[in-house]
Amino acid sequence: MFMRGFYALVALLLLSACEASDAGSAGETPPTAEQTATPVVTPTMAAGTTRIDAAGIAQVWVPAGCFMMGTDPATLTETPPAWARGALDSEQPQHEVCLTKGYWIDQYEVSNADYQKFIDAGGYEQEQYWSPNGWRWRKSRRNVPIECPDQQSNHPRVCITWYEAEAYSRWRGGRLPTEAEWEYAARGPESRIYPWGNSFDATRANVIDSTGLVAVGSYPNGVSWVGAHDMAGNAMEWVQDWLDIGYYADRVRDDPPGPAEGMRKVEKGGWWGSNAFVARSAYRHFEDLPTYQDHHIGVRVVTP
Repeated sequence: MFMRGFYALVALLLLSACEASDAGSAGETPPTAEQTATPVVTPTMAAGTTRIDAAGIAQVWVPAGCFMMGTDPATLTETPPAWARGALDSEQPQHEVCLTKGYWIDQYEVSNADYQKFIDAGGYEQEQYWSPNGWRWRKSRRNVPIECPDQQSNHPRVCITWYEAEAYSRWRGGRLPTEAEWEYAARGPESRIYPWGNSFDATRANVIDSTGLVAVGSYPNGVSWVGAHDMAGNAMEWVQDWLDIGYYADRVRDDPPGPAEGMRKVEKGGWWGSNAFVARSAYRHFEDLPTYQDHHIGVRVVTP
């Protein structure tokens, strides 16, 4: 009786060892709890803490805080190109803005591969992701989404309107960042002129003399204070706000939502082939309707 029990125990141990060996050889080492756990949001969570959201997108944490939004002309080191001189007025007066709640923002610009998931999920046919005006625009178009010249999977998704960027954000369970949220994620409490500091460096962003998009995250030395990539180049990005040239004169301090209405939407960040002036984090692109799209404009998302 004892021997039969002993042999049974040995057999069980051998079987368990074989199963463990098979599991280990079937694939990669399973992730640790630390790698898979979603960080618990606390008032003291460090800036730049990372996570993977429900859609599988890398994001970084931007804690609540204050900064100086806009531009003080006395500190301007770059000469505006002739076509953008009027835009400088809309960046004034520089004023204190405080984000009273922390938020998650995409670590990288949304790539073609990431956006394709929205398309494959039928996002263009599901009204719940679209604003009323966006859905009216969508139903008025036969051939959407538009095919862009650059469709490499790891390049930023461009050739999307503001309405499409908004719908994609909702599909992700999030929204477009407000202009203040975007700018704070780029500049930080020090209110840097560029994500990396106060002097332009062409080696830190896909801007000067560029002839096209590059893979997201190709300039790791150009990240912002929270580790967000490509906030000064590659693709420009849609944000939530309507454009009002005089809005900064209101000096809205806490969580500015932007104007309640307007004709054009703000875009932030430089773009490939542009210049050091528009690559500044305070720059506000000033000319595009929410129905506009081209191969310079992409998107980045904020989620809860």
